[in-house]
Amino acid sequence: MDVEAYLKRINYTGPLAVSAEVLRLLQLAHLRAVPFENLSIHSGEPILLNDEALFEKIVRRHRGGFCYELNGLFATLLRSLGFEVAMLSAQVANAEGVFGPDFAHMTLVVTLAERWLVDVGFGDSFLEPLLLDTNSEQMQGDRSYRVVREGERLVLSQRSNGDDWKPQYRFTLKAYHYPDYSEMCHYHQTSQQSHFTQARICSRATPDGRISLSDLRFIETAGGRKQERLISEEECATMLREQFGIVLRENPEA
Repeated sequence: MDVEAYLKRINYTGPLAVSAEVLRLLQLAHLRAVPFENLSIHSGEPILLNDEALFEKIVRRHRGGFCYELNGLFATLLRSLGFEVAMLSAQVANAEGVFGPDFAHMTLVVTLAERWLVDVGFGDSFLEPLLLDTNSEQMQGDRSYRVVREGERLVLSQRSNGDDWKPQYRFTLKAYHYPDYSEMCHYHQTSQQSHFTQARICSRATPDGRISLSDLRFIETAGGRKQERLISEEECATMLREQFGIVLRENPEA
């Protein structure tokens, strides 16, 4: 892997020691530079789960991706820097708190003196790694997170402003590899039951909030305030280019 090119892609110029602080800085930089997006699904571009294809897409072509792509390639970057990383299978909770199938999400665990939950592919969630071996509340801005063991699985939950805890996903600590996610990756690209086929999404964190495109809605959250407006297809292409650095190829399979 061309580590220098990857670090340039995420605008990272900080230290590279194998430490919790560097891990924190790398995750934060990644979330602010590389968008969570499913545009390939809507432009007929197949998603290939291997480091070479993902590096070409995310680093060389300045694109984003969804969980398997973003966390998969980030895991390879971290390993290249000397971190001990494992890819995990997670079941995502819906609005009613019901968990979906295994491999619906890829998340990461990084083992240092302590173990950390790391994720650059879940959209609007925790910005900095979370300690894994504690069920204590972990604050990040106006949100709180906790990781609690329930039977054989660990459950990640979030709450804001003192609201009730809402589960985001649950997982075990068994390590997996790209081929293990292939069936669910194909499902998310093709099934009408997958929310990824329902609408285009492109979203990334900013220093004071988040910007997102959801089909033809541009949503900006800054300083706790949310603004939303409808845009045209022409404005959408401009937003992708100016806000996310993305220019879609007319013939993605060429």
